[in-house]
Order: sequence, then structure tokens, then C-alpha cells
Amino acid sequence: MLDFTSLPLAPGLQQGVQALGYTRPTPIQARSLPAILEGRDVIAQAPTGSGKTAAFGLGLLHRLDVATVRTQALVLCPTRELADQVAQQLRKLAIGIPNLKVLTLCGGMPLDPQLRSLEAHDPQVVVGTPGRIQELLRKKALHLGGVRTLVLDEADRMLDMGFEEPIREITGKTPKERQSLLFSATFTDAIRGIARSTLRDPLEVTVDAPQEQAVIEQRFVQVDPARKQTALAGLLAQHRVESGVVFCNMRKDVDEVAGSLQHFGFSALALHGDMEQRDRDEVLVRFANRSCNVLVASDVAARGLDIEDLALVVNYDMPSDADTYVHRIGRTGRAGRDGLAISLCTPRELPRADVIQERLGAPLLWDRQVPSAPKANTAPPAAMATLRIDAGKTDKLRPGDVLGALTGDAGLSASAIGKINVFATRTYVAVARDKAAAALARLNAGKIKGRSFRVRKL
Repeated sequence: MLDFTSLPLAPGLQQGVQALGYTRPTPIQARSLPAILEGRDVIAQAPTGSGKTAAFGLGLLHRLDVATVRTQALVLCPTRELADQVAQQLRKLAIGIPNLKVLTLCGGMPLDPQLRSLEAHDPQVVVGTPGRIQELLRKKALHLGGVRTLVLDEADRMLDMGFEEPIREITGKTPKERQSLLFSATFTDAIRGIARSTLRDPLEVTVDAPQEQAVIEQRFVQVDPARKQTALAGLLAQHRVESGVVFCNMRKDVDEVAGSLQHFGFSALALHGDMEQRDRDEVLVRFANRSCNVLVASDVAARGLDIEDLALVVNYDMPSDADTYVHRIGRTGRAGRDGLAISLCTPRELPRADVIQERLGAPLLWDRQVPSAPKANTAPPAAMATLRIDAGKTDKLRPGDVLGALTGDAGLSASAIGKINVFATRTYVAVARDKAAAALARLNAGKIKGRSFRVRKL
């Protein structure tokens, strides 16, 4: 398969492919899509960033009958963040398909709005996490009798998080003649067990990590535990990154490290599983829109994190196994861009470095000089600031309304405005940092779509 035009896709899907700028399929797409479009079950081993979402997304959209108002495709994901990303990409792929309802159903969010949406009319496509899908099935609010395509995305992560029983219950509520697609970064015994009970005569596809990962420069720094925070600040100041992720092994360290970086002037935020879902959403929005340039995260909280142009990944703690290391650093150096991964290693963590070296099959590159800490409040600030508007989709607010208010009454140029994210009851807009105060004052004094809303700077 040389390009997407050779696939038997409906014109509406070709429009979505073109809108996303896709020309040549990635290896996972080239090897799995023809079979998926023929209706075969597929089990695929594919790393993060390989293009698997478009592979199963085009397949499930291809099989939809939009004129039929019932749920025809179900995608199960391990986390809310990944489910949101999958749903967004499906909507972009389906830009040429009118009247399509894609609904995200995840835990950590209020149940009532999801119930009301399901009562209004069934979505053709549901993307969700196993726990919330299971809950809605038991309430008889979600109906899966019309499912034609079932997708288990990042199946290994779902099993790691204890979702095997919910997955089996959910699949049991779908028709036996459905198409099933399973995507996983690893093929463990547990994954093969799920596959045997869920898939019928599947095509098995294995795709190695994308070639782009070869451009990730990997460096290691041996450091005393007492100097880790200052060494981290020195590294970030030295490389002056616009967007970097720092991984900690323990949730309790995430807040402490983020606070330490804020002391040095970095626009740093913490992300971990103990946070409320709304707070996690807010942090991810600010990181993606460039109003936060360092994200300090735990592994669980960062699952599904997919930020374009991520320049640097730092392992503040050495990961406990080589798979986690590869997964962490794979978030930089994507799409042909250069990436940098730096790991801080205390003397006690040297055995973990040896395991990684064995996995990579090459000697690790060690920096013998530990960077010194920058002076407090000398780090470069993030380029953007985020304004939060206390109104959203329930108020019929759209990105164009916000953009119009900022470029109209507020007098900003379009180039000073970044990403606009509209949620159910809140809207976030990124504004150039030096224009944020003026934009905030104008919005609070004026109106958006003829109405006054509370606006504040985060």
C-alpha cells in the first residue's frame, strides 16, 4: 500500500485523511488496515506514536451506518486522557461524515451529563474507560447490542490497571459476530488470553518502534540523592526547553519536584493520580498550550500523554524496568524531530541502568559533570499564559466565539492567541504572556457572545 488513496475508503473518510495531512501510511497502518477494512479481527503489537489510532479509527468509521442511531463502535482505553485523544482524532478523521455522534464516557467525570447525552440519543461511536462503561451498562443506560467493531486500545495497560474482569463483562454484552481489534505495546500471556476469548482467527501484526526514535539522544548523569533537585533545575536551565516532561517513580515526589522547579522560576506543574480529574485536565491543557513548559508526572498519570514537539524527557528517578524506560523516552523525538532523554541516576540505581543498557544493546552515554543549580527565579518563563472562562459547551460557547471576543473587543491580534479548549462548563484559551493581563481586563469588562462570564488567569 503506497498511499491512502489506494484504500477502498468512502469519500468522507478520504476527506478526513487529507485534512489531517496523511499521505503515506505508517507501518502499522500499511500492515493492518487492509485486513481491518475487510472485516477481519486483528491483534497488533505497536508502540506509542506508531499511528495505531488512525488504523483502527478508519476501520471502525468505515463500517458505520450513520443513518442508524445506535452504538456501532466501542473503543476501550486505559485512561481518560487517552480516551479524549482517541475521540478527538476520530472526530477529525470523520470530518466528512455528517451527523456523527462520538461520545467519550470515562470515570472521574460527572455521571449525570453522560446519562443525559445517552438518553437524548445513542452515539454511533463510544470511546471510554472500562470502569465507567461497565457502570453505564449496569444502569442499562448504554446499549451495545448494535456494536459492529470493538477496539481494545493499549490492552496491556488496561490489564496492568486491573481491568480484565470489566473488559470480559463488556465484551460479553456485544454481538458475537462483531469485529474485534486489539492493540498492545506488548504480547504477554494475559494479552494472549484476552485475545483468545475475544478475537476470531485474528491477523497478528507486530511493528517495531518507529525509525524516528533513532533520533532520540539518550544521556545519563550520576548524581547524589541530595543533589537531585538542583541537578534537575540545572539541566533544564542548560537546555532551555520550551516543553519537557520529568518522570518521578513516586506520587509524593511529583509535587515536591514541581515546587522545587517553581522556586527556580520554571513554569512547572504536577500531574499524578491523586489529583481530581478536572485539575488533571487543566494541567494537561496548560502543558499542551505552552503556558507550562515543564510537566512533572508519575507514570500512571502520564499514560496516553501525547504532546507534539516534546523536546526533552527527564527521568528524575530511574524507571524500575527497561520497558517503562523505553515508553517514557518514546514521547520525545517523534515525527522526525530531534529528541533528548536525560536520566538522573543515584549510586543505588546503577543496577537499573545496567538493565537498560542490556535492553538497548549498546553502552550508555554518561555525563560526568553534574549541572549546578541556576539562581532562583532566573529560568525562562513559558511563552503563553492561560485564561479560564467559566462557561463551556453547556453555554453553547465555541472556540470561534472566544477568538472573536479577543480579536474584537479585546483588541488582540490572532497571532497572540494560542489553543482554545472548550469543556462542558469551562473554556481555556492560551494568550501570549505579555498580552495576558490586557486580555483578561478586556474580557472581564466586555462580553463573549453577548454575555458576561467570569474570566481569570491561571
